[in-house]
Parts: sequence; C-alpha cells; structure tokens
Amino acid sequence: MKIKELKTIAYRIRKNIILSLTAAKSGHLGGSLGLADIFTALYFHILKHQAKNPNWEERDRLILSIGHVAPVLYSTLAEAGYFDSKELLSLRKIGSRLQGHPSIKEKLPGVELAAGSLGQGLSVSIGLALAFKMDKKENKVYCILGDGELQEGSIWEAAMSASQHQLNNIIAIVDRNYVQIDGTTKKVMNIEPLTDKWKAFGWNVLSCDGNDIEDFIKTVKEAKESLQKPNIIIAETVMSKGIPSIEGDYRWHGKAPSEEEKEIFLRELKTR
Repeated sequence: MKIKELKTIAYRIRKNIILSLTAAKSGHLGGSLGLADIFTALYFHILKHQAKNPNWEERDRLILSIGHVAPVLYSTLAEAGYFDSKELLSLRKIGSRLQGHPSIKEKLPGVELAAGSLGQGLSVSIGLALAFKMDKKENKVYCILGDGELQEGSIWEAAMSASQHQLNNIIAIVDRNYVQIDGTTKKVMNIEPLTDKWKAFGWNVLSCDGNDIEDFIKTVKEAKESLQKPNIIIAETVMSKGIPSIEGDYRWHGKAPSEEEKEIFLRELKTR
C-alpha cells in the first residue's frame, strides 16, 4: 500500500480506539493511539499473516507484551478483517472476547499471547524464535514492548538469552513515548542510556520515528536485513498521537474519554 493509504487506515484505527474506549468507560487510550502507526505498518505492509486463516503456520508472530494497549491490537485486527469492527464496542464488557488485556481463552483470532503482567512477552517471543530456528522455519517474531516495561528485570534476562542463542529472527520494538502511568520514565525509573544497554546485551539497535509510517517501514526492512544479532527498534512515539490537546500527557495513559471528550477528540482527529 502507498503511505497515504496507510495513513488513512491509521486514522480509522485511532477513531475506533476512541469509540471503543468511550463505550467501555475504561481502558488505556494514550499508548493505544500512540502505537496506531506502528500497528498499521505491521499488519498492512510488513507481517506475513492471513486474516481468513489466522492459524496459518507460515505466519509471522506478533507478540504484544504491553497488554494494556489491547485497544490498538483489537482495532487493527478488525480493520484487517479478523472480525467485524462492530465487536469493538464490546470492549471490556462481561462475556466479550475483547477483554481489557488480550486473552487466549477468548479465542479471538489474531491474538497470540495472553498478556497482562508486564515483562513476559519478550521471553515468549524468544521461545518462539528459538523454536523456529530449531525447526529451520522462516517465520519472524515481532515483540512490542513499552518503555516503562523495560524497568522489569525479566526483560534483561530475556535479552541475554536472545543474544546467547543468536536469534536473528526476532525484532523487538520499544514504544518509546517517555511516559508511564505515574509520570515520565525518567522520574519513575530512568532507563537511559537505552541504546547502550541493548548493545551491551548483544543486540543490534536501530531507532526511528514510530509515528512516521514510512520511517518505521524502512527501519524494519533494515532490521530484517541484519542477520548477525537479535534486532531491537527504539521507536520514538507520542502518547495520544493524533489528538493535539492531550498529546504527551501521561494522565491519559489509562483513562477513557467521556461522551463529551469523545466528540472533541474525533473533531481533533479529523484535522490531522
């Protein structure tokens, strides 16, 4: 797809995130909006996947380690044809397949991991990547991490393991928006120097503008061509991207819009 088409898809994904969270009256808005461009690029340009055959064995695996941004995953899967977009309005409802964090138990097509406790997704991704290596399969594993999540010690144990096993079939992506639920990452628990840390753990480190679809696609292509080490992309994003009045505001990390705010946000989104 052309970049213009991808931007239109990202707009629709953001719109559905706003609508679904307003209907739910709870959820995580900021990070979901900030990741819309990355998810658009992955599902409509990069990943090998089949919406009508979600268990296709040759598919790439997308592991969402930061499970609280489930709304962007759900909105993207619906946009890609995994299920009807009308189901998005059932987010967080009792009996819904769209739980607050992705659940394997709900059998929602396209969900690869039951995510909730932070810090686990990278280890799962490494297990998958190692299995593909052992079976001599070409599948790639993509793991979406939050920057606040990197404060978890289990992340760094997993990072050592990927390097030890030379897993060049894994691409980790850090949603680097500099904020988490209680404030900035620098204030809560500083994770810098981030590039140097990952290099020290034996990873090839790349960076890009995660809200620039073209730049992100180019960076993933570069990562796929680097076959010496596991790859990680530090993708700089803006929390609540697309709604100027709340962009970068950590207070929208885990907050849903009211009906009045929904209308304001949708008007702002149209001007982008």
